[in-house]
Amino acid sequence: MFRVVTPETEEQLERYFTFRWTYLRQPWNFPPGSEKDEYEQVAEHRMLVNGQGEIVACGRVHLNTAEEAQIRHIAVHSDYHRRGLGQMMLGALENVAREMGAVRAVTNSRETSIDFFSSCGFVIEREAPNELGMLKRQQMVKKLSDPSSLILHPKWCKELQKTWAETIPITEHMGIKLHMYSGNTLETRASLNKNINVHGTMFAGSIFSLATLTGWGMLYLQLKERQLEGDIVLGDGDIHYHKPVTMKPRGICNVESLAGKYTNLEKNKKARFTLHIDILDGDNPVAEFKGIYWVIPPPVRENK
Repeated sequence: MFRVVTPETEEQLERYFTFRWTYLRQPWNFPPGSEKDEYEQVAEHRMLVNGQGEIVACGRVHLNTAEEAQIRHIAVHSDYHRRGLGQMMLGALENVAREMGAVRAVTNSRETSIDFFSSCGFVIEREAPNELGMLKRQQMVKKLSDPSSLILHPKWCKELQKTWAETIPITEHMGIKLHMYSGNTLETRASLNKNINVHGTMFAGSIFSLATLTGWGMLYLQLKERQLEGDIVLGDGDIHYHKPVTMKPRGICNVESLAGKYTNLEKNKKARFTLHIDILDGDNPVAEFKGIYWVIPPPVRENK
């Protein structure tokens, strides 16, 4: 399980900057403190933590102009490479940039990171000033206003939204929409106004439903990725509520939390999967959900 956290306390910020220095400055023999610059106070900082609260990735975004955001300092723990955490971190920063009103994101990429940013939709615009006076960089750009930049496999995502509407009508009543799918992360959002109780907060049952459908959607899309079919049903769900939802209900599911055997479906047997979903109110974690889902393969057609 991984989740995006905003470092706020002094202890969190110290850990965040230490992580940044360890992976982005120490390898070049630059001293502690060199990881900071004049934009720290006006930037938005994010870090990715594992189930034990340990930092596994970090990143930062700030506005250059009202429409342009600059993404910097993305780093991933060496023990967690090739697990999609860099894309997860970048996606979180892009979402922050959109919420700040940016329609374009720029990053000054080292030569070793160009392939990564290219795979995430960035293109080289021009040569950028060297970093630390020694590392050659290219400025890369991505349009954030393009809806397709939010969604991988838009056709599948449209089918998922339609399936929800036709087979799970509660999604329409709750205003649940698929907001983002990167292949690694699925984000859903719900209308607070359609799910508000007498206390001005979101119904606990609505939070449970948002979590359930977020996990259901991730499994649906992962089956599509593998060209598999089956009926998805919730077997069991366990949720822990920490805080009320008062502003912006969001469901986040990362593919790293998915566990199960697709080989059973390939053998036309039902398969059991577990998923972890985080419910947030804006950027604040408010609930954690663990779901057990079953996928029932379609009936075998007999040849006549």
